[in-house]
Amino acid sequence: MFENSREHAHATRRVFLAGTAAGTGATLVGLPTAAHAAGAHDSGEDWPDGPGRPNRPQVPDAELRRILRAIDPHRIEANVRKLASFGTRHTLSSQNDPTRGIGAARDWIFDTMSSYAAASDGRMTVEKQSYVQEADGDRIPVDTVITNVLATLRGSRDPDRVYLISGHYDSRVTDVMNSTADAPGADDDASGVAVSMELARVFATHEPGATLIFAAVAGEEQGLYGSDHMAQVLQDQGVDVQGMFTNDIVGSSTADDGTRDPHSLRLFAEGVPTAETEDEANVRRSVGGENDSPARQLARFVTEVADNRATDMRVRVIYRRDRYLRGGDQIPFLERGLPAARFTEPNENYAHQHQDVRVQDGVQFGDLPEFCDFDFIARVARVNAATLWSLAMAPGTPKNARVDTRALDNNTALSWDVVPGAAGYEVVWRPTIEDDWTHVIRVSGTSAVVDLSKDNVFFAVRSVDAQGRRSPAAFPTPKPA
Repeated sequence: MFENSREHAHATRRVFLAGTAAGTGATLVGLPTAAHAAGAHDSGEDWPDGPGRPNRPQVPDAELRRILRAIDPHRIEANVRKLASFGTRHTLSSQNDPTRGIGAARDWIFDTMSSYAAASDGRMTVEKQSYVQEADGDRIPVDTVITNVLATLRGSRDPDRVYLISGHYDSRVTDVMNSTADAPGADDDASGVAVSMELARVFATHEPGATLIFAAVAGEEQGLYGSDHMAQVLQDQGVDVQGMFTNDIVGSSTADDGTRDPHSLRLFAEGVPTAETEDEANVRRSVGGENDSPARQLARFVTEVADNRATDMRVRVIYRRDRYLRGGDQIPFLERGLPAARFTEPNENYAHQHQDVRVQDGVQFGDLPEFCDFDFIARVARVNAATLWSLAMAPGTPKNARVDTRALDNNTALSWDVVPGAAGYEVVWRPTIEDDWTHVIRVSGTSAVVDLSKDNVFFAVRSVDAQGRRSPAAFPTPKPA
């Protein structure tokens, strides 16, 4: 069912107290909302009032529903168990042993992805993206070959626009430098790799409008090296990456206290951009754009297209780049100014990640497949599938969105560049205390003047195709004088 289910009747600290603000509108019963805070006068009116219809989620189309139905938890389970069977996938483990170590896992991922690509009529290609990472004096003690495996499905209408998902196939135990002990890495992160692989299999027989990359990267536990290399290669090639998601630790719905939350998925999205320059920071401070980074717009898009009954999942947007003391493969993309975010299970059990496999005081430690919930991983894959398909079939995000601030007036003048494939555009706006876009105004052309003060609300613009499929929103910056 779609609603959150609980295996325990008692309240625990693991329960998400409220739904994701972006896309659900859910609030805590009995507590005031931002618009009706304690002591606020309730006039019974929304303020500010302005033009437009309410913003509504996008409805999955028929082909997307077929894609979601094709995702198979049994295949996902088989792939997770196969990855765990290589003993260890530590970045510094053997690259030549045919059955144990990261090299054996790498070759199996490549061969399996290649078998999926065979069904694509040539649209999907698979490659090993290798480079030599020089010793760093820390977690890479000697020069080491790091290899990413990428399955690329070329877009049918706008192939130069790219969206990407990844999981990391390297693993570790308690000592991050121990490259010989068994490190099954089922949750962290065979689960994320299984999502990439399953979606490569399913999408291979479909034709998305934009190009999709399904990646399995290495070197994450040693310092995000594989993802950093992948992001740099894409940047050097001038690829227009309009969205990247890493699936890292997406294998379990059970917290360390036994509470299950099988229909929630966290999505970490930064506010202040990692790559922000000082000039950009000055603009952000002047316009109040802390909650309108490209990553936040990407997260809002996810809640509009993938938080629904078709995926059977609630997307819980977390307004930070990552968890405390942790990081992930979205960061190298953010460092290069590319929109990126991280999917992670709702509550982590730290006895089942970064641990030696052992029984201690009657408790089983280690990242073993037996602790994974494969139906949960399948729902995570559906969230990713709904997101990727909706992004790839819609026009791209508008570029060079601007708001005219050269004169003092109570209107808002916006402009943006033409988006290929767009049949029109939508100006969206929200009161400054709201998390997500509340109103939509359909416009034609690449400029609009709205009878609503830019001082009182936030505006953005998104593209729309003839079927009504919408892009993520672009937050405007002040037009240069």
